[in-house]
Amino acid sequence: MAKSFTKYIIVGCASLGLLTYIVSSDAKVSTFNHAANADDYEMTTMVADTPTTPVKLPYNFTDESAGDPLNNPNGGSFKLKNPSNIHTTVDYDPVTGEYIMNQTMGGLDYRPPTYMDSDEYQDYMFHKQVKSYWSARAHAEAKNAAKNAIIPKLHVGGEIFDRIFGGNTVDIRPNGSAELIFAYNGTKTQNPALPVKQQKIHTFDFNEKIQLNVIGKIGDKLKLTTSYNTEATFDYENQMKLEYTGYEDEIIKKIEAGNVSLPLTGSLITGSQTLFGVKTALQFGRLTVTSILSQEKGKKSEVNSAGGAQVTKYEIAGDNYEANKHFFLGQYFRDNYNSALAGIPFINSGVNITRIEVWVSNTNNVTTDIRSVVGFSELGEGAAHIPASQTYVHEIPTGNSLPSNQKNDLYENLTHTGYYPSNGSKDTTMRSANISVSEINAKFHSTLQQTQNFEILNAKKLQPTEYSFNPKLGFISLNQQLNADQVLCVAYQYTYGGKVYQVGDFSSDVYAPSGLFVKMLKSTAPNTKQPMWKLMMKNVYSIGSYQINAADFKLDVFYTNPATGTDINYLPVQDCQNNIKGKPLLQVLSLDKLDAQSNQNPDGQYDFIDGVTINAT
Repeated sequence: MAKSFTKYIIVGCASLGLLTYIVSSDAKVSTFNHAANADDYEMTTMVADTPTTPVKLPYNFTDESAGDPLNNPNGGSFKLKNPSNIHTTVDYDPVTGEYIMNQTMGGLDYRPPTYMDSDEYQDYMFHKQVKSYWSARAHAEAKNAAKNAIIPKLHVGGEIFDRIFGGNTVDIRPNGSAELIFAYNGTKTQNPALPVKQQKIHTFDFNEKIQLNVIGKIGDKLKLTTSYNTEATFDYENQMKLEYTGYEDEIIKKIEAGNVSLPLTGSLITGSQTLFGVKTALQFGRLTVTSILSQEKGKKSEVNSAGGAQVTKYEIAGDNYEANKHFFLGQYFRDNYNSALAGIPFINSGVNITRIEVWVSNTNNVTTDIRSVVGFSELGEGAAHIPASQTYVHEIPTGNSLPSNQKNDLYENLTHTGYYPSNGSKDTTMRSANISVSEINAKFHSTLQQTQNFEILNAKKLQPTEYSFNPKLGFISLNQQLNADQVLCVAYQYTYGGKVYQVGDFSSDVYAPSGLFVKMLKSTAPNTKQPMWKLMMKNVYSIGSYQINAADFKLDVFYTNPATGTDINYLPVQDCQNNIKGKPLLQVLSLDKLDAQSNQNPDGQYDFIDGVTINAT
């Protein structure tokens, strides 16, 4: 450790031939008396008395008697900013091998010297160079940041501007990155099973990635903060807030617009952290008023665990059904759905689907299990579900309403040669690998409209693990939701009354590259006025849970009364029409027909029937 002591030299009494040297170190005083022209001397050591009364200055300060030259180069409380008359010098003493550091002010020592050995001096110089390096880097960064700023600071004059915003400086600092990706993807598959036009696929890929943070200030009062990320998982992660903060003596304490929060300390009414709106805080003397007008962009959910399982409460709106995932295979199954479930838990349909193939648009450009497919919405349908405009599709009387390829003459005209019944002209088969829209229009005299009555697509066949179907009720459930531009088609075979019926072509019955004629359940442009829109099931909801326990599962249906704003489990009707007045909505919707023993006796509980009313797994 560096050593230091204070040395004072007083010379006096020269006329008496006596020189007195007083050397002070700590509290000891040593006096050397040396007579002039004398060879001997006398040394006296005394202990100085510590003064009992401290010295007080008009402007008192406490300085370090042995200041650290590295951390306090100009003294403890002096706070000097490198005056020109203060210098620090380092001398090396070859006798002792020590470095002596002197600090002078105007040529006079104003600090005791500091002694360092070789290791201490090297350590001192190392820390000094590190500190000097980082100080230079910090100054350079600050200088370059101010010089290379995208938007420089703006200074706006005017007393009114300064009074409103608490300053006349406009500082906007954006930070982040923006990435745009343009790509062209061309693939060629030399597969003889594919049509020539479908062996080459050209796609254009465009993607963007933006991560932006903006901090803007106008004076001391107005502040704008924005955080936007296109890859954010949730919407509330993208924050934007405009904040105005008044001074201490102003009525307006704070005005916030954008993403705001309202934390409350009480337990009766809880606050929220995911609000979007306007919030103000005003103060009138001791009265503080906080008001907020906002939209809540999140919700609160609680999960309880009991017996190793989670108990969760869900609230699902009636219009939040799973769209583009569940479809009836035909209008027949939709028309007979309620009657088949009238006697649950037994399903009275008489239908047993034994074979099914599901085709969707090949949007991922896969090369396995793909075929040229033409889907028709009227395939297998009776006259009740054929639009009147389809004058070239006629129902063939079969004595029943069961769907099949022979239910109308559409499939016959597509697959066989012969004379067209309307004009007697001879046509050839439409089963071609490269069937076109113009050929279909010519065949049916433009009465079939693309996206409404038929779709031509390069389709892939789904594996049985990618969907499930109910063989009795006649509907399928896809594992993944279809995109808006995807087409869904099926071919299926079933038995009824000991007879086999089929709708559409199976891939094993028609060899490639010939196209398949199948039943279309969804097109690229669904139309709510067309019969095909009714095939999408709108009574299936997802609660996001698995391994549901029937004993702990509870479900109820509520209606929000607009007159009172309360939720009730019945309809407040004024008459007894349809016998629903005061009747629980579970029974109105036929969700409560059975008791705990599966008898036809409503018990006020949801009928939990796995595979029919709920998929528990």
